[in-house]
Amino acid sequence: MTDAVGVEPVLDIQNLRVTFQTNDGPVAAVRGVDISVSKGETVAIVGESGSGKSQTMMAAMGLLSDNGRAEGRVLYRGEDILGLPLKRLNTVRGARITMIFQEPMTSLDPLYSIERQLCEPMIEHGGLGRKAAAARALDLLKLVGIPAPEDKIKAYPYELSGGQRQRVMIAMALANDPDVLIADEPTTALDVTTQAQILELLADLQKRIGIAVVFITHDLGIVRRIADRVVVMKDGEVVEAGQTAKIFDHPAHPYTRMLLDAEPEGEKPPVGEDKPIVIDGQKVGVSFAIPRGFMKQPVLFHAVEDVSLVVREGQTLGIVGESGSGKSTLGRALLQLLPHSGRVHFDGQDISNAGKQVMRPLRRQMQLVFQDPFGSLSPRMTVGQVVTEGLLVHEPGLSAGERDRRACQVLEEVSLDPAMRNRYPHEFSGGQRQRIAIARTMVLKPRLVVLDEPTSALDRTVQKQIVELLRGLQAEHRLTYVFISHDLAVVRALADTVVVMKTGKVVEAGPTAAIFEAPRDPYTRDLIAAAALEPMHGRVVGA
Repeated sequence: MTDAVGVEPVLDIQNLRVTFQTNDGPVAAVRGVDISVSKGETVAIVGESGSGKSQTMMAAMGLLSDNGRAEGRVLYRGEDILGLPLKRLNTVRGARITMIFQEPMTSLDPLYSIERQLCEPMIEHGGLGRKAAAARALDLLKLVGIPAPEDKIKAYPYELSGGQRQRVMIAMALANDPDVLIADEPTTALDVTTQAQILELLADLQKRIGIAVVFITHDLGIVRRIADRVVVMKDGEVVEAGQTAKIFDHPAHPYTRMLLDAEPEGEKPPVGEDKPIVIDGQKVGVSFAIPRGFMKQPVLFHAVEDVSLVVREGQTLGIVGESGSGKSTLGRALLQLLPHSGRVHFDGQDISNAGKQVMRPLRRQMQLVFQDPFGSLSPRMTVGQVVTEGLLVHEPGLSAGERDRRACQVLEEVSLDPAMRNRYPHEFSGGQRQRIAIARTMVLKPRLVVLDEPTSALDRTVQKQIVELLRGLQAEHRLTYVFISHDLAVVRALADTVVVMKTGKVVEAGPTAAIFEAPRDPYTRDLIAAAALEPMHGRVVGA
């Protein structure tokens, strides 16, 4: 079989089927998929969570879980590697075919230095001695653009930023000069500028080394920039495939058209200046003492410096910036979850560094929604228990029946079936878990909600649904949002005003339209350029 341009493929997947044995019987995750990629080509596999795109490539690599079974053919340079004995398979995967996973922090061992983790595949698969592997490891860190590689090679994963960890994962994948690089959502958790740097790095390495790249993603903006061909998957099947330009300009399948239309759009209707101020921060600063070792004075690190902001009832303030810019730290300082300098007023009351007695009755009014709902929802509690947990603290007099009634009501409000309340978080999709996290917040009827990257790990279609949900809840309950994100498309669709942060400081602030249409600061212009946003449509949502 040859690819779309008639070149013999390096990797050729034919009629692949993947089935998982579960307590409820067999589940077909991949249904007769054909995908090929040639030397120097980038093929993007796109689709929503559960479409089968990751399982397709996990099967090709022989990495399915114990309850999974794959059938079909996976040809690497003409040899069928599906079902090969482990010893023979290990001469291919990790050496000739390598994979970069979505979250580098879970793929890198926290107990081993970067050098050791880079050297192991070269010693295991490449046959290098330790000295040669160490020299090659340093060269790889230089190749992928790690700053101060001589220092970073001795570091541990937690000492590196998200972008640096992802570069280390790319270096590991390239260690043995592979023919095929499979990248599974490698930029999802990264801010837009780091994301752009990683994509540029992959494109540059591909040109220099000539590897074939399979890029798995739900972000169609990335696909348009990097892919030669696109494969669209839904429910384990390929519903459309072809050259990238053709797929984007003339999508044939309704599902492809839906994915392309999933970008959050519109602008928020303005909130009048006569609305009461809900949160008011003046010259807020947060510093941390960084220990330097025995008998040395700690260094004071200023995570947030002299930030002032005002948010009125019904408004959304978007806080954007790269990882490490201080945006999440600022959000926690506003909620009095971190000690800070400066003043913070909530509904006119000075709560600056207030104690537990003052804050306890206010906590239900000031809520936080986290980036990763799976990590913030207890796996031992049912959804009903998760949603009503706060009521046990703030309304202890409620009966069990009343709490259950409130759980049903709020689950309906976030478009979840109340009958699901007796199930556990692991039984839900990422988008559903985020709705549960929002329901847990909404059951307390708050005034202010700080949303910290609540959509960054979600598919674009699910992101759009969450954005619409948040808009509806805000309009109905006159909620005030502080929305922290590196996803500028979502911020543009939700926010009245935007604060742009860099290294703890505000570099630019103003109305959303002004920031996106005429950014003044070079840093803001770089963020917007890196996001590669579609032009604003000028449609005001809810107007």
